[in-house]
Amino acid sequence: MAKSLNRRQFLEAAAGGAALASLAASASAQAPTGAAAFNIPSLGNGQRFDAGLVVDAARMLAQKPLIPLTATDLPEGYASLPFDQYSGIRMQPGATIWAGENRGFTVEPLHRGYVFSNPVSLFTVEDDMIRRVAFDRAKFDYGRVAPPPDNADLQFSGMRISAGLERPFEVASFQGATFFRAIARGQNFGAMARALILRPGEQRGEEIPFFRAFWIERPNPATAALVIHGLLDSESVSGAVRMTLRPGDVTYVDVETTLFARQALDHVGFGCATASFLSGPQSRRTFDDIRPAIHEVSGVQMESGGGEWIYRPVNNPTALQVSSFVDQNPKGFGLVQRERDPAAFQDDDQRFELRPSVWMQPLGDWGAGSVQLIEIPSEAEPNRNIIMYWRPKQALAAGSETAISYRQAWCWQPPDRPDLAVATRVRQGKGSQGRRRRFLVEFTGDRLADAGIVAATRAAITTQPGSIQNVRLWPYPERKLMRVGFEVDPGNDNLCELRLVLQAGGQPVSETWLNRWTW
Repeated sequence: MAKSLNRRQFLEAAAGGAALASLAASASAQAPTGAAAFNIPSLGNGQRFDAGLVVDAARMLAQKPLIPLTATDLPEGYASLPFDQYSGIRMQPGATIWAGENRGFTVEPLHRGYVFSNPVSLFTVEDDMIRRVAFDRAKFDYGRVAPPPDNADLQFSGMRISAGLERPFEVASFQGATFFRAIARGQNFGAMARALILRPGEQRGEEIPFFRAFWIERPNPATAALVIHGLLDSESVSGAVRMTLRPGDVTYVDVETTLFARQALDHVGFGCATASFLSGPQSRRTFDDIRPAIHEVSGVQMESGGGEWIYRPVNNPTALQVSSFVDQNPKGFGLVQRERDPAAFQDDDQRFELRPSVWMQPLGDWGAGSVQLIEIPSEAEPNRNIIMYWRPKQALAAGSETAISYRQAWCWQPPDRPDLAVATRVRQGKGSQGRRRRFLVEFTGDRLADAGIVAATRAAITTQPGSIQNVRLWPYPERKLMRVGFEVDPGNDNLCELRLVLQAGGQPVSETWLNRWTW
């Protein structure tokens, strides 16, 4: 993993490069690429659509080895386009799918190029019939890039989705591997999700699934929802993913995934989110930068199957860190951005305070497993070096079928929140002597305005290994805030797992704050 520092570009390049996919020519004159390339004519142009057919297609793919694919049809120079030139390729005004139909959504197919070299087939579903979205260079404004030949059939690299009738806003995009992202109204894009993650952080290397095709149902304005069906593939597994997008002040994405394992899989991740964390008050690493903090998310929040609310700040470590939070049937977990004060970042361009939190609510019985957190050392702001996902304890057997569903909330704060004080800021620095580290953790919440509760509140703090010294509480009931100060003495150890919860009368007043300190 030492070579994963430029993780975002690596993954996007893997998704768009020759390592993954191009769609072979088909015998169908109407649909020379796309579903027919996998010998599934029932999902091609002019056929009647049924969601079960995408599941059937995934099942059929899993019965054969992964087809090695190339991107040799991409015009010369497109794979090496600089980002600024590639991002200048946009669809002409009014050329997006369903433009002018007042359906509440429009879809902009995205051109191939830059690190997004591999083709993805796009289809719409209208009146239950499948219609292929054909590539037409006349629908694109190429800016400073020379257009491809007239007869080029390049397909697309993904799609961008806008929502709203009176004031449309870009709400989601799908591009590269199985990456997708969304925002709530008023936010800037930040964290990303992945439909599936396989073997991240392992010495044998990560396997990167990718989407081959999408079928997008024409939206009904009365439902304010967009339904997207995706066919994913990889060396070890194929799958069908159905996503229902409902944008608003909280944007929800319901995800239903059915996987078919070609091979045994002992490290699978669901509900995956990735984001960047370069620096912040809780981090020991500093950079020569005018901004006091640089991060898209501040931590991982969890509601365990037993009902405990947990918060773990994320960090930019000096060495790869992997943490596991063992659980049974989790109620929710996600990457959250808790810092909403622009003064904390002093960045008028990136506006990190407007980045979304991503909350995963499992639907159904998820059984035993763990929330996995991977923190990758990073020296560059664009790197998405924080990875979080659910890893089931039970491995997937070769030839098995697995179905799993969950609801994502792209939000300012998770829609499910505890009636407890939450950790809003963390700082650390040199302790009073030796190798000690000093921590200040701030909790805020309505309970901390109650004088009776505040008077009875104590801080329960533990560390493994090491010891806790010099604990002190500063209550500020007028601000609904309590600051907890303490020192950690690691002794001769270089790693300590910290746990802190505020309690009154033996009951929690706050969520449980966890942290990993490393020397």
